[in-house]
Amino acid sequence: MHFKLNLCAFSCNFLHLLRSNIPLKHSSLYFYCTKIIPENPKPYILKQCIALLQACASSNYKLKQIHAFSIKHGVPLNNPLLGKHLIFFSVSLSESMSYAHKIFSQIENPNIFTWNTLIRGYAFSDYPKPAIDLYTQMRFDLVEPDTHTFPFLLKAISKLLDVKLGKKVHCIVIRNGYESLVFVQNGLVHLYAVCECPESAYKMFEKMPVRNIVTWNSVINGFALNGKPDEVLNFFKKMSFVGVVPDGFTMVSLLSACAELGALALGRRVHVYMFKVGLNVNMHEGNALLDLYAKCGRISEAKIVFDEIRNKSVVSWTTLIVGLAVNGLGSEAIDLFKEMEVKELAPTDITLVGLLYACSHCGMVDEGFDYFNQMTERYGITPRIEHYGCIVDLLGRAGKIKQAYEFIKSMPLQPNAVIWRTLLGACSIHGHLALAQTARAKLLELDPKHCGDYVLLSNLYASEHRWMDVHQLRDKMVKEGVRKTPGFSLVELRNRVHEFVMGDRSHPQDKEIYAMLREITKVLRLEGYVPNTVNVLADIEEEEKENALTYHSEKIAIAFMLINTLPGTLITVIKNLRVCADCHLAIKLISKIYEREIVVRDRSRFHHFKHGSCSCKDYW
Repeated sequence: MHFKLNLCAFSCNFLHLLRSNIPLKHSSLYFYCTKIIPENPKPYILKQCIALLQACASSNYKLKQIHAFSIKHGVPLNNPLLGKHLIFFSVSLSESMSYAHKIFSQIENPNIFTWNTLIRGYAFSDYPKPAIDLYTQMRFDLVEPDTHTFPFLLKAISKLLDVKLGKKVHCIVIRNGYESLVFVQNGLVHLYAVCECPESAYKMFEKMPVRNIVTWNSVINGFALNGKPDEVLNFFKKMSFVGVVPDGFTMVSLLSACAELGALALGRRVHVYMFKVGLNVNMHEGNALLDLYAKCGRISEAKIVFDEIRNKSVVSWTTLIVGLAVNGLGSEAIDLFKEMEVKELAPTDITLVGLLYACSHCGMVDEGFDYFNQMTERYGITPRIEHYGCIVDLLGRAGKIKQAYEFIKSMPLQPNAVIWRTLLGACSIHGHLALAQTARAKLLELDPKHCGDYVLLSNLYASEHRWMDVHQLRDKMVKEGVRKTPGFSLVELRNRVHEFVMGDRSHPQDKEIYAMLREITKVLRLEGYVPNTVNVLADIEEEEKENALTYHSEKIAIAFMLINTLPGTLITVIKNLRVCADCHLAIKLISKIYEREIVVRDRSRFHHFKHGSCSCKDYW
């Protein structure tokens, strides 16, 4: 018992030292361990400590207690063999990287295995930058990299999205003769894919004589992370064609691509495949399925997937909270958050973004402020710029424009372009020209060539019939080379995604679609529909404005689906821009007249149209 108490006290002192900023070499504890304790401990003590460390992965032994035990029994802090194992298991068991780094700093001549272990730890952490610094220090110390160094280094560079540094490392890889190694090639393919260099990724991929499942996953995951769902689907087709069997990582990337495209039918086929091969029991695959159904507007199916996930992580809860929020179910999102708290799961900053988003899009101003004020005190989360943006959006949507402006001025963080653009959008919706011009002036300093800002201000000028200002803004856009982002809408039919833009006449069913549009316009008029032309950005005749509104991309997409689907079939439209007031009004009536449920996912939320009403309750 006396020995155990002494060991416990020693462990506490040792752990306190590790947590402090005092260098180990300058501490009295280090003097005790290296001078009083013999430099050459008994071999069996060292072997015993290493055996205990190896048992860490499958037992309840504590890493730092074993470390303290080793020092107490004669193993000095700078023992390279023990240090190598301590760093390895510290990284493998996801212990603090600072702890592993402090141990590393005591080893006088760490070998390449130890360097690689620490680089790997940082590469797979949330803060990969030290991996680059370690590699630089390693080369400065004249330690030669080996076959394991570059895959870890490329992983870190991919996370940092530093393509210039990646190209430099690629040159070093070629110079050292490691480019032919499949693990290095996989790292390079993934690097170029995530850094928006598809040509380099394709080139590297085509050069590879041998491609394993990791190769395919590297490029597919790279494109998925980079928001390129079309490339993901194309590579998956190639992968299937050559007979490569996908694994769980492939499925997660594929589901992410389906979620971004709104390709629900394809996503469901992936789900069925996963069920057949037993991949849906994994938490990561379950979260990807949950995200798919939430982003495709199938929130009831998302709930089913959520209930089926055995070991729900914070990511699982957060995904469903955000899914409920963007589908207009703010109260349910808050109830789910409260249930998560009962489970004693600590929310992340992303969870709070989802919660504030729910309050913002459902008009729950007081609730939103309550959660924002509790972030630091109750949840220990320091608000980031995204949280401040949610509050500005919360106030702006509620029409509290001046209060939103005062909130921006009181922010401890420097407002970015997104904050001012949120205020500008609220001014455009609620007709507050003075503050709109203030927000626009700030945006000219921060992001002068963003086309959306011109459109928002033009909408405001047009609503007040200030056509001269509208024309001046258009002229300025032309002079500065600013192009308006074209609106498009996507619909999925028979496992194929169809894209439509305003006034599109390129589709094979062009004649049938436009005949259907004319019929829709006719029946809408009989229902009392009057086009909302207030934001058409031109001083033209009212009839021309109405014609322009008729051919918005979402209306073309809905006409296409009405022609090609059976009565009663649900229609889902994915739109890249915010749905306009006229389309919102028209789609409500279309859902009633044609007895269809129509789901529209615009750039910020879902609108579920049914029986002539919308889930957003006209608050969007």
